[in-house]
Amino acid sequence: MNDPGSNVARHLRIAATDRPEGLATKSPAKFGPKGEVTHEVRTFRQLDQESDAAADHLAKAGITVGTRVLLAVRPGHDLIVGMFGLLKLGAIPVAIDPGMGWSAFLGCVARSRPAVLVGIRSATLLSRLPFAAFRTIRRRVTVGDPAWRRTLAATSVQPRPLAEVTPDTLAAILFTSGSTGAPKGVCYTHGMFDAQIELVRSTYGIRPGETDMAMLPLFALFNPALGTTTVTPLLDPSRPLAADPAPLVAALISEKVTCSFGSPAIWSKVADHCEANGLRLPDLRRLLIAGAPVSGELLAKLRAIAPHCATHTPYGATECLPVTTITADELLGEARQLALRGHGTCVGRPVSGVEIRVIRETDGPIANLSDAIACAHGEIGEIIATGPSVTREYDGLPEATRLAKIADGARVWHRMGDLGALDASGRLFFFGRRAEKVRTADGDLPTESLEPAFRQHPQAFRCALIGIGDAPTQTPALVVEPRAGHFPETEAARTRFIQELRELATINPQAAQVRHIVFQRALPVDVRHNAKIHRLQLAKEWTTRLAR
Repeated sequence: MNDPGSNVARHLRIAATDRPEGLATKSPAKFGPKGEVTHEVRTFRQLDQESDAAADHLAKAGITVGTRVLLAVRPGHDLIVGMFGLLKLGAIPVAIDPGMGWSAFLGCVARSRPAVLVGIRSATLLSRLPFAAFRTIRRRVTVGDPAWRRTLAATSVQPRPLAEVTPDTLAAILFTSGSTGAPKGVCYTHGMFDAQIELVRSTYGIRPGETDMAMLPLFALFNPALGTTTVTPLLDPSRPLAADPAPLVAALISEKVTCSFGSPAIWSKVADHCEANGLRLPDLRRLLIAGAPVSGELLAKLRAIAPHCATHTPYGATECLPVTTITADELLGEARQLALRGHGTCVGRPVSGVEIRVIRETDGPIANLSDAIACAHGEIGEIIATGPSVTREYDGLPEATRLAKIADGARVWHRMGDLGALDASGRLFFFGRRAEKVRTADGDLPTESLEPAFRQHPQAFRCALIGIGDAPTQTPALVVEPRAGHFPETEAARTRFIQELRELATINPQAAQVRHIVFQRALPVDVRHNAKIHRLQLAKEWTTRLAR
């Protein structure tokens, strides 16, 4: 029997009932001569009414339960209205990262087969180009055009009934970042979203009335369900690292932001800007940093600029988030020394309801959990996870699903694609992506067993361990992206920089295996976080360059 109470959009309705006049969104509207920003605000009642009106507008365009909708809207209020309008209809929003590249984007659209596009004007125009990926699109709704604005302005006080769904009904398709392969569509049900909301709420103690500024647009969609105010940051989601940190910091201060989520790359920029200008973030109480390993140097800076803030580094993936979490205090203690010595980066313990294991590496599919061999404590292997928020399949990719999922009765385990080890107390230590480990004649070198020792250099912004040549006889090399203004321009400067790196890395007994240290002005990174390094691409490039 269908249960209307299972629709994840009900969380917004609850917030609108419990806190009707509470502020739901703050969107940049006007800019002053000194860079100050004036925000346009909406209450939870207004947001609920506007998303009801959007649902009516979208229903007239033929969108109903199960309709796949490509959602191409800029981050902020309109994205939240559009997403909740679709969820209220029981439609299936398809969210694809902007900036992943035209070819990859078209591949994602083709696989997801949307029937309708809901997007800004430029998106609806682009979708009319003669590409095969757009052939399934039959209707287009332009967000922000006069018809859309008139609809949202004519809100009704009578709440719109939510579409009847079950916890297993497909709610949305979200794409992976594609950092080590082609992006894949992840199938999220209403029940999985519910589990994620509860995990985030209970794990981090988020309470209604807080103010959040998420540096990743999709994370802002949790806020209405959590009863927190969303401040839209001034950044291009397709190029987050290109953002000017000044208006981000200004908004964090002026809007008294208490909570934020972002990648290490964007928070490095924020921290450097605050440090250079003597600024502090006194209202920040909770910071979540994810997307790539977080350096001890960044965590130490954040302690100084946000003295009242608890910083957490959750571990997970698009397919299952969060899996584990750890605080900066624990990371900067004994775990920091273990990372420098080559024991991996501690990512904490599983969040409530999630179970993790480390198993022996297997290249092919694992049909059942009974076929997996558990690793002993301290033994490096493949990380797998299960729990109520763990997704069960990829959209239209049965072979990828077969490779990534392990059956266990009614449960499904997800193979994270990462290497890790569990200690005797249940802490998980991350050793990097399986696909990126360096395979030498003397054995494998996981990336996170070596990079932390070199990353501690104050002028090293990023470091990437790569394998030169072909596996299993690769030569280990380190590619360093220096901080701005510190690129070694002369042979003497390069020699000095390399010597300093090697001296710092002597804390790690494996560091001597790195044969080459080279410098690159900018390492290739993922679109979503601008933090996950494309090490396989680097390995190909530097194998060719060093051969010359």
